[in-house]
Amino acid sequence: MQKKLDSVKKKNPVLRADAIVIKTEGNRIYLAGSNDDSHCFAVAELLRRWGCRFFMPTEFGECIPEYSKLVVDEIDFAYGPPFEIRKYWISWIGDTTGKEQFMRLNMMNNEVVPSGHALAAYTKDIAPDGNPFKVPISEKSTAEHVAAKIENHYAAGKRISLGMEDGLYSSDSPKDKELMALQWDKYFMSPSMSDAFMEFYNNVADILMNKYPESKAKIGFLAYSNMTIPPVRDIVAKQPLVAYLAPIDIDPIHGMDDIESPPRQEYKNMMYKWAKIMQGRVVIYDYDQGMLVWRDIPNPSIASVRQDIKHYRDAGILGIDTESRGAFATTFINLYIRGRLMWNPDENVDKLIEEFYPAFYGPMAKPMSEYWNAIFNAWADTIVTEHEYFVAPAIYTPELVQFLEKKLIEAEKIAEKISVKKDKSNNEKLYLERMKFTRMSFDILKNYMAMVKEAATNADYATAVSFGEKALAVREQLTAMSGIFTTYKRIGEHGYAWWPGEVQQYKELAGLIDGTKGTLVKKLPLEWAFMRDPENTGLQEKYYECSVDLSYWESNFRNLTVRNRKDYPEKTWEIVRADLYIQAQGIRTRDRQSYTGYGWYRTEIELSNQDIQGNVHIMFPGLFNECWPYVNGQQVAHRENYKPLWWFNDYKFEWDIDLTGKLKPGRNTIALRFYNPHHFGGMFRRPFIYRVK
Repeated sequence: MQKKLDSVKKKNPVLRADAIVIKTEGNRIYLAGSNDDSHCFAVAELLRRWGCRFFMPTEFGECIPEYSKLVVDEIDFAYGPPFEIRKYWISWIGDTTGKEQFMRLNMMNNEVVPSGHALAAYTKDIAPDGNPFKVPISEKSTAEHVAAKIENHYAAGKRISLGMEDGLYSSDSPKDKELMALQWDKYFMSPSMSDAFMEFYNNVADILMNKYPESKAKIGFLAYSNMTIPPVRDIVAKQPLVAYLAPIDIDPIHGMDDIESPPRQEYKNMMYKWAKIMQGRVVIYDYDQGMLVWRDIPNPSIASVRQDIKHYRDAGILGIDTESRGAFATTFINLYIRGRLMWNPDENVDKLIEEFYPAFYGPMAKPMSEYWNAIFNAWADTIVTEHEYFVAPAIYTPELVQFLEKKLIEAEKIAEKISVKKDKSNNEKLYLERMKFTRMSFDILKNYMAMVKEAATNADYATAVSFGEKALAVREQLTAMSGIFTTYKRIGEHGYAWWPGEVQQYKELAGLIDGTKGTLVKKLPLEWAFMRDPENTGLQEKYYECSVDLSYWESNFRNLTVRNRKDYPEKTWEIVRADLYIQAQGIRTRDRQSYTGYGWYRTEIELSNQDIQGNVHIMFPGLFNECWPYVNGQQVAHRENYKPLWWFNDYKFEWDIDLTGKLKPGRNTIALRFYNPHHFGGMFRRPFIYRVK
């Protein structure tokens, strides 16, 4: 047994080498692992061969077949996974019930090199003006200062974090400035700090290695924020260093080989280069995509991990550490699929998903497979490369929601036949519980999307609030069913970024048009003419007042899918909607990059003499970017306080402009010029004109 274990486990591991052996002799089964965790993995493998599946934590996610007797086929199996670290952790104070057992039964471990935000604790006494983000990173004196502070831990062979803080670093150090000038980080719109930080980490490691050459200590750090992009210079990381590569702002939806996602292809090159620099000592700080939408609606990220996992293996990285909220109403079987692929990157994902449905839903497997496969496909096929709740309307179209409801009703009719049985098996009871979970999950989704439509498309905020409150009430019921399904109870939800804050925003917007704080004059059109302006010539060419010719759009593009819009001529007007940001409508460059740069919206609206009386405003209730609005050829405002990195803004994304005296009876031309340097561009909620009470 030991020889077999040694033959399959990873040679010369950095941290650990897991491996298992299962062998039968007659009526005996022998199981062994290379360590205590692996003993458990061997048992889990045997259970899997008997048909046991553990799709989610707790009994809710366990699928245990019922046999009158167990039959053991002849087994002679040995295996060792390529990754030393295979884990997930629960962030945002999520519910960890059943987590440890779920991890072990899906071949995950708790191996870790600390890498979290820790550097400020060691540099606070040398930080200029107490600012941890202004420390002279690459200066030898900084490395000497930090090395002295962690020396005892290093000498004792401990694992230490020198992870950067959660923010953007800059520096006035001449050496830092020289290194920062080597590369611009387009994701964080600042100079890259990667070369400076690697100078620092190598200096710290050098000092400590020379003093304690026998130490087995490891120093972890984050390749994160504005040091996500690898260094420009040829650098080899010192042996104690372990990097956690955290691509927090790079498309979390697609895989590295997906042609629809240039950012993910860029990330592939970054990952391979980091692996070379670190000589394989890279851990992928994986973001379970469910943490990126925050609306308790299904948000699977299977399409990305099923592609990327093979690249991680081929790059020889150390492992994967997933940050998740748990929140299984959102993440669903994400973590199950991740666990299986961390153990074996060649696992057949289609087969894993196919066998899930009969095990989890029993007689409802067929309609439920069509239900969930439609969701998985919607995420896998989307052109969207952004994250957070603004993407939801691009994924969950009315047609998809309608299809899901049809399939759910089909499944519920089958479930009714089970529910009337007097003597239900334990598995039948679980099937019914899972259908109840799915119904609540769908009701949350349906009402959330109805809320978004009423607010963003119809500007009917009172109705939007009613749908939002209905969905939140269902979410309470779902949470009461199990704490692992959501996260919000423990973390709390404060501010407009959170779902109750979004509902509160609609309540406030309703007050502008229902007579409380104002009255509605007119909703602006849902469809606007749009012109890309990559060379910023629109002002010179007077896009705010020139004629708009939409004939080419109407005859060639009106009925085409969003994927085709990347081929649209730049100097030709097209039509976009005001209820969805431009990239989700297919406004991309020809190489499929999300469009950034200048753009123009144009529309016309008829107003009566009565309409323009009083204190009249235009409200853009959902608008990204720095903007310049024009009314009848005249610029009327400038939104200059908008922060280019969109998540640094207030999450209301509103802009209220006083138009008193600027409108006229009859036809009015309204134009909006914007500059989008990064991700989301343009409007995502329909604007309206109102009169302040």
